[in-house]
Amino acid sequence: MASNLTVMGNKEILLVAENIAHEKGIAVQEVVGAMEEGIKLAAKKKYGTHLEIECKIDKKTGQIKLYNNLEIVENDNAEGFDVRTHITLKHAKQEDAEAEVGGFIAQELPPIDLNRIVAQVARNEIIKKVKEAEKNKEYNEFKDRIGEIVSASVKKVGLKNIVMEVDGYEAVIHESGLIPRETFRVGDRMRVYVEDVRQEPHGAQIFLSRTHPQFLVRLFEQEVPELYDGNILVKAVSRDPGSRAKIAIYSRRDDIDIIGSFIGIRGNRVQSVSSELRGEKIDIIKWSPNIAELVVSSLTPAKVSKVVVDEENNLIEVVVAEDQLSLAIGRGGQNVKLASKIVGYKIDVMTDEQESVRRKTEFSQASKAFVEALDVEEMIADLLAAEGFLTVEELAEAEVSEIQAIEGFDEEIAKEIKRRAEEYLQKTA
Repeated sequence: MASNLTVMGNKEILLVAENIAHEKGIAVQEVVGAMEEGIKLAAKKKYGTHLEIECKIDKKTGQIKLYNNLEIVENDNAEGFDVRTHITLKHAKQEDAEAEVGGFIAQELPPIDLNRIVAQVARNEIIKKVKEAEKNKEYNEFKDRIGEIVSASVKKVGLKNIVMEVDGYEAVIHESGLIPRETFRVGDRMRVYVEDVRQEPHGAQIFLSRTHPQFLVRLFEQEVPELYDGNILVKAVSRDPGSRAKIAIYSRRDDIDIIGSFIGIRGNRVQSVSSELRGEKIDIIKWSPNIAELVVSSLTPAKVSKVVVDEENNLIEVVVAEDQLSLAIGRGGQNVKLASKIVGYKIDVMTDEQESVRRKTEFSQASKAFVEALDVEEMIADLLAAEGFLTVEELAEAEVSEIQAIEGFDEEIAKEIKRRAEEYLQKTA
């Protein structure tokens, strides 16, 4: 196309634009715009780079017209007046009765002869603009596909990443996006998750992943109709890629067996997803708004004896039998880490015996502190600690009725204990 600019007729320009657009998969208007920009630069090379030149190609006839935008000034005494870039208000009104100072008048220029040098300038700009349009097309096509599963083929295998091809476009999956011990060769196909699409100077960058938690969710959507149609919702998901995953689900309808829906007949649905993830074991959990219940489900396959939720410190203490401790924690802490991500709390697991020892230690320390800080008898200090008060601060902040509820305490004793706690804190402050 470019080498024929010098001999191309008007109709041929439109034909060439259509051919380029079809070949590159971009809009004809974008190619015509690139041509206009290229010819404009060529015209500036001939008429002067300081001129405000515009190029318009008629979308029906292909006729090329060049214009020089002249700024309207009061008269030819205006500062910096130049007949090549300015026009007086008097002359401007002869062309446009509504012309005003500060506006512009488009003055048509003679057509330029697209000689070899000028044609090369136009050609380079057209190539540049067409490439920009291609980059934008790639980004615009994929930016709305973030979060989808696509089929990709391996194009090149590097040390830290794999270059893949998705629908004719290049994409990258980094080492961290691959399941451990997963290997691929050039030509292999795999299902991947579109994690991100970024617009960068050299074009769109498409990033893929097989370890992203949402990849697991999208795979289940392909297997579980109830999830795909929105009757079942995924509330939380956590993965140790290639090893184990947990997915917490919730149903909008009471008549759906949500766990059974995910497992499938003879486990076919969950097994299909697990196979795609190289044997990743998947725990399917029934989500609950009750944090304690959710923790119990999340620590499966371990059986939990007791749950204590500390919302203020974002901590959950879980007590299990001795023979359940290793199950609850998991190899390398895997089970408790995954459960922690599901509930959004740090989980501290201990045995019944460990809890008993800790409670005794806390009781002893609290009782001793009360004796010293409140100047009370050991028996009263023990009663306070046994009721669950472990610090002087807790006593100072408690209601009198809470302290009075302790067996053997009356209102007078409760008020005095609270007063002494407040007094102690004031002194230590």
